[in-house]
Amino acid sequence: MQPPLQPLWQPSTERINSSHMARFTRRVETELGLQFSGYDELHRWSVEHPEQFWQWLWNDLEIISSRDCDRVLTDADQFPGARWFAGARLNFAENLLRNRSQKTALVARLENGSRRVMSYAQLFEQVAQLAAALRRAGVVKGDRVAGFMPNVPEAVVAMLASSSIGAIWSSCSPDFGINGVIDRFGQIEPKVLFACDGYYYNGKTLDTSERVGEICRQIPSIRQRVIVPIIGVGTAIPDALDYADFLLTDNTPPLEFEQLPFDHPLYIVYSSGTTGVPKCIVHGAGGALLQQLKEHRLHVDLRSDDVLFYFTTCGWMMWNWLVAGLASEATLVLYDGAPFFPSSSAMMDMVDGEQISVFGTSAKYIDALQKSAATPRSSHQLDRLRLILSTGSPLSHESFRYVYRDIKTDICLSSISGGTDILSCFVLGNPTTPVWEGEIQCRGLGMAVEIWDPSGRAVREQKGELVCVRPFPSAPIGFWNDPQGKKYHDAYFAAYPNVWAHGDYAEITAQGGVVIHGRSDAVLNPGGVRIGTAEIYRQVAKLDAVLDSLCIGQEWQGDVRVVLFVVLRDAIELDDALVRSIREVIRRDTTPRHVPAKVIAVTDIPRTLSGKIVELAVRNTVHGRAVTNRDALANPEALALFKDLPALMF
Repeated sequence: MQPPLQPLWQPSTERINSSHMARFTRRVETELGLQFSGYDELHRWSVEHPEQFWQWLWNDLEIISSRDCDRVLTDADQFPGARWFAGARLNFAENLLRNRSQKTALVARLENGSRRVMSYAQLFEQVAQLAAALRRAGVVKGDRVAGFMPNVPEAVVAMLASSSIGAIWSSCSPDFGINGVIDRFGQIEPKVLFACDGYYYNGKTLDTSERVGEICRQIPSIRQRVIVPIIGVGTAIPDALDYADFLLTDNTPPLEFEQLPFDHPLYIVYSSGTTGVPKCIVHGAGGALLQQLKEHRLHVDLRSDDVLFYFTTCGWMMWNWLVAGLASEATLVLYDGAPFFPSSSAMMDMVDGEQISVFGTSAKYIDALQKSAATPRSSHQLDRLRLILSTGSPLSHESFRYVYRDIKTDICLSSISGGTDILSCFVLGNPTTPVWEGEIQCRGLGMAVEIWDPSGRAVREQKGELVCVRPFPSAPIGFWNDPQGKKYHDAYFAAYPNVWAHGDYAEITAQGGVVIHGRSDAVLNPGGVRIGTAEIYRQVAKLDAVLDSLCIGQEWQGDVRVVLFVVLRDAIELDDALVRSIREVIRRDTTPRHVPAKVIAVTDIPRTLSGKIVELAVRNTVHGRAVTNRDALANPEALALFKDLPALMF
């Protein structure tokens, strides 16, 4: 008989009782006369009584507004179509700029070693100056302001200044190609563009001035071009102003926060665009604010004395999530550059140097750090580090073990999952519950997440489709240029009427946690049996010889066969013995159905600009189908490695 499973980490009683989550729970119990036996019951109350929960949350988070709502939730039976906090008036930027002291707001670091610090008072002053400059340039509420920017303070300031006016902010990182930027910004027609002259990455200095000029030429709506000097090459772009010259620094009028409806557009973010032109997803200010603060305060337990970092670019929704940390009055660390430059210790060096307490990264980074044989537990102090956040792809079991074995034992490792579609998370961490190997800790409060089997029945401890059966405030208010809402409906509600289908293949565990087994559209179907690709990646990650992998289903002789591509360490060849080892570890810890019919070595795996592997693009390439939007990829040249492979012809 096997001993019972033990969690990797259990929060102390003191840590539980002092958390925002516990305090919120006690307050609800006391004032409403309720008693929750644990988190699952709290979650059930939050989804079964949405008006009560979200109003309580609004009050608990002390949302700044000039007018209260007439009703928390209207048309609750319509999804999409439900309306939140109708009648309320607020401003997103005002809620993020509530602290105006000399406390450090932003620490900005670039790969080349530069470091800047901005206090909350300085941040407020610069937002006021930039908002005045934008108003002078003719920007009004509803206009779009775009950023082609690295992760630097000017991007944060530009977003806050835009939202203070009621303009809509949208950004791409400077590693996007020209077509990738035009495919995005060209659809939304921005009036103002903030752009950098270049950026640093992996030891290289990259000049973007020519791309910026071409973007401006091809998007005629851009009336004002503002250049933020990063590498100091200047610009020859006609009619462009340097950022410092654009700021209205003389006789700056007081900063006015336009008071706007709860669902006033705040951000336009984009789908990955790997299967066509990116979808322009519009998010409302109130929903983004309320949802992200809920996640920060309750699920991360973020406090004003925390130093929050997330490895992200301005082209990934985790940037929007990170910046919302200002509303909790934390210090944010912004970093732009490669995570392993000049060495594998670069990020852990920064954790020590900046005394980071909440460190956010990708599952790929943790796996790569492990493959580099780094042991930060022995090489770094990590004194203040109390929470590691991981997203982008499912975190493998071995990565869970690695964090607790080689990084830090007393730490909450919170794998989180949601995405650009909701600008937040469906499933995420919890400071009051244990961490179990391979599991996301819980479903988010207020998020009616279920796992459905093929018949549409909610199941536990069984794989199925991740759905959300009730409305939530951070659902998009729509897609840009989709007046009838058809594209929006087809993206999330076509599978199940009135139910959000997220496109993840997942399960709820016996502990109440969640395991993501991969994207539904990448699920393998050998012999009609559904297999999540993440189940295979978890096993392959155990092998030291394999640095990276990607799995697809190849149509073959009237069925589907599993094909596994692997990137190996230098000087290692994919011989018969290694293929046997790969197949054996997969068979031993999954099922014979998971074992790949073909194992093929490649030198690179194609990924999106936010680091996610693109199984669909590889599958299309293998089957000779077109990949329509290669500019959405960080390394589109890698697709050639999968074209017309002789090994897949027999």
